[in-house]
Amino acid sequence: MTPRNKKDNPTMKTVLSVAPLGFPWQTLDPFLFCVHHNDAYPPGDADMAVAPELLAGRAIGQDFSAQDGWSMYHGTSVPGFPSHPHRGFETVTIVRQGRIDHADSLGATARFGGGDVQWLTAGKGIVHSEMFPLLHTEAPNPTELFQIWVNLPAKSKMAEPHFTMFWHENIPRICATDASGRSTEVVCIAGRLGATRSLPPPPDSWASAPDSDLGIFTIRMEPGARWTLPAAHSAQTQRVLYFFKGDSLRVAGEPVPGASVMVVAADQACTLENGDTPSELLVLQARPIGEPVAQYGPFVMNTQAEIHQAFADYRRTEFGGWPWDSPGPVHPRAQGRFAQQGKAAPDLPE
Repeated sequence: MTPRNKKDNPTMKTVLSVAPLGFPWQTLDPFLFCVHHNDAYPPGDADMAVAPELLAGRAIGQDFSAQDGWSMYHGTSVPGFPSHPHRGFETVTIVRQGRIDHADSLGATARFGGGDVQWLTAGKGIVHSEMFPLLHTEAPNPTELFQIWVNLPAKSKMAEPHFTMFWHENIPRICATDASGRSTEVVCIAGRLGATRSLPPPPDSWASAPDSDLGIFTIRMEPGARWTLPAAHSAQTQRVLYFFKGDSLRVAGEPVPGASVMVVAADQACTLENGDTPSELLVLQARPIGEPVAQYGPFVMNTQAEIHQAFADYRRTEFGGWPWDSPGPVHPRAQGRFAQQGKAAPDLPE
């Protein structure tokens, strides 16, 4: 048997691979997709939209250009993602700056941001919109977020949709200071890190399986800070580190340039030593689901037949219909952060 403990095998590597960050970011099972949106939006107009004269030269409705440091995505006047369906997986949206206005086919609605996290289990089907209202008219509207797609195991793909908000005030954090007095802050969005546990994930999520060891963590390090990421809790866990902000980092003693993605041995503690500028990382880890994946656009199932059924069900039911008067509704400018749950998911007709 090959030793899995570096103490027993000093030649065992901690950093298994290093590659430049792509778009979207590279992922491992059960993570399907990870994207970092970082947009320097200008001041908004009276409708919390982009001034029309700033939209010239963009493919409105399909703008991922990053022209002038921002994109409209699928929005036409307010940036964002108007109504679109999902089935068979979950979205985890971590909003670091700006505000997101959410609406869905179950009647749920929310405004969140500034460190808040939305965890949405699509399950058997949901339609939702994610719009980025430009609340400030006299100042820029920077918006930064991660969106992560997490697969569901076959037994949960047709679960009832579930809408969860993690408000930033309630999300557990680790604040560590090294021997030189330099600090590292870790936000525990999902999973367990040493003695720190996240808020409970949705009930049908792979994150709720007792042995999934699913973790989502963000790490912010001061210049020169040193911190050790504890080993994962399962020998089958896969762990990926995304070094998305900063110039240089040493990971288990190996130099890593900025804008890199690393697969590391999850069963080993991993020491991070920051360079001369502030650095930030995202960590995704989990035991793989290990089931077949059939994906077409917004639907993720186990077989192509199930994908065809998803399209048929959506054409027939629209996953409950769209109860809003706009495909991308936004809330009044003065509305603060809030969430309102909707009705239960409708049964699909035979």
